[in-house]
Amino acid sequence: MYRAANWIELGLTQGYRRTREGYSAEADAPKRVFVRPLCRNPQGQLTHPNRAHLQLTGAPKIMLNAEQMRMLPQCFTMVSDPRRAHGIRHRLPVVLGIAAGATLCGMRGYKAISDWADALGQKARERFGCRREKGSYVVPSEFVIRDCLVRIEPDALDRALNAWNAAWGKKDDALALDGKTMKNAIDEAGHQAHIMSVVGHQSKICHAQKKSVPCP
Repeated sequence: MYRAANWIELGLTQGYRRTREGYSAEADAPKRVFVRPLCRNPQGQLTHPNRAHLQLTGAPKIMLNAEQMRMLPQCFTMVSDPRRAHGIRHRLPVVLGIAAGATLCGMRGYKAISDWADALGQKARERFGCRREKGSYVVPSEFVIRDCLVRIEPDALDRALNAWNAAWGKKDDALALDGKTMKNAIDEAGHQAHIMSVVGHQSKICHAQKKSVPCP
């Protein structure tokens, strides 16, 4: 039907699905992706060296400096590592620091975070505290990043990110409260999960995100 309507097939997604624990460990639900151009020569528009003609809106993502790269892993030193001690190649603060750095720079999803990490130079990898093997610094794989983010305690991660925001984040004159109901998320008591967030007006940073009480 989509092909008949002149949509273009891009391929299949990775296939991971949301679960109560985060995401499934196995890729068992791939989805087929279709797109449809809304203008002439969309590839030329998107790959043009001058992005001003796209008239993009929104604030630009930050670029981490050397000191921020060194500070990010230190914020996660108090987060408990849920993995077994045997066979760990990448320290948890390094994995979380890289994931947080990629997210701050605009990456969304495990694949994008992993690609961002792979693109880091040797100097940047050293600043993040990456493992050194055969004279080169290596970054954690997509599997390691996903495994750590799915299994860590959310409250501990939230406290660590708040510590980094306090040191490097922009100052806000006002805060906004926002809430939403999580789809297909049921707690032990059978209640659907509701999440409350505190977002800064100026920085657009989520300063806190907590599970709220059940709504009547």
